Amino acid sequence: MAYPASIPADYTVINEYNAFIKPSTVHLKDNRVFYYYAKYLLEEAFSVFDFNGLPDEWNYDFFRYCLFVFGSVAVFNTDKYGVIFMNGVPFGRGLYYQPTHYVITNPLLKGITRPEIGTECEIIRMQPNYSGIGDIVSYYASMLALTTESAVSNLQNTKLAYVFMAKDKAQAQSFRKMFDNINSGEPAAFADEKLFDAEGNPRWMMFNQDLKNTYITPEIMSDLHRWKNLFLTDIGIPNANFEKSERLITNEVNANNTETMSKAKLWLDEIRRCLDRVNNMFGLDLSVELRYPAINPTDMNPGVMADE
Repeated sequence: MAYPASIPADYTVINEYNAFIKPSTVHLKDNRVFYYYAKYLLEEAFSVFDFNGLPDEWNYDFFRYCLFVFGSVAVFNTDKYGVIFMNGVPFGRGLYYQPTHYVITNPLLKGITRPEIGTECEIIRMQPNYSGIGDIVSYYASMLALTTESAVSNLQNTKLAYVFMAKDKAQAQSFRKMFDNINSGEPAAFADEKLFDAEGNPRWMMFNQDLKNTYITPEIMSDLHRWKNLFLTDIGIPNANFEKSERLITNEVNANNTETMSKAKLWLDEIRRCLDRVNNMFGLDLSVELRYPAINPTDMNPGVMADE
């Protein structure tokens, strides 16, 4: 059974579906970090579009969640609630292998289970294949969580540490006392001769002395920023998304604008076509706009220069 890409999922769900795949999926160790990123990345995605004209009775937050995560909602008329939307699953197969009905399972909607698309309901979908963007959110949340985990691990590993070699518990206690005295700020520490070997060499040594080359947290944090920019590019939020520090030229920024808008414009066109059908069937006035239009290079970076 394939992994359901329509919802953000942690390693437990992935393992349930992919336990027998080899090599197995990389599992996150700190799942709370994954959930942290998944929650806020999804909110970033919500901000891409402005929906207007939704009836006051519709739950706006639930509408966005269903559309972005599950990929589609059905709009239909009911005797009790009037014209409403509800998430569900497309069903059936028409002439062009498109679904003919929409399966809805809600205990409050008695008698409404499989309305026919085009006659009893219309579908608002985000992508032509009826899927949401949960797979995009899950991917980048995983990468950001793993990168964050690496940064935490590196910070731990770059602590200045000493290793003391003691032959018994009493000698270990002497080392501990001497080290505590030094860390407490005493101007002098007195060591027993037992803390030295027969040649007079101290029985302690530094652990991980190459701190400069071991400390890579700044590079990891830079990677964290790159992952975030890649996500913003994928969902249609303008960003610099360049690695170099020198001034950017107009063509470079325009190329990034095109990449940033590619998916967002596809989603926008698909949603607009669906809203038009819904408006025609139910007399509504639903509309959607991009919140972040393509940016001008000079607005993004004062160092941008025109092509020569």
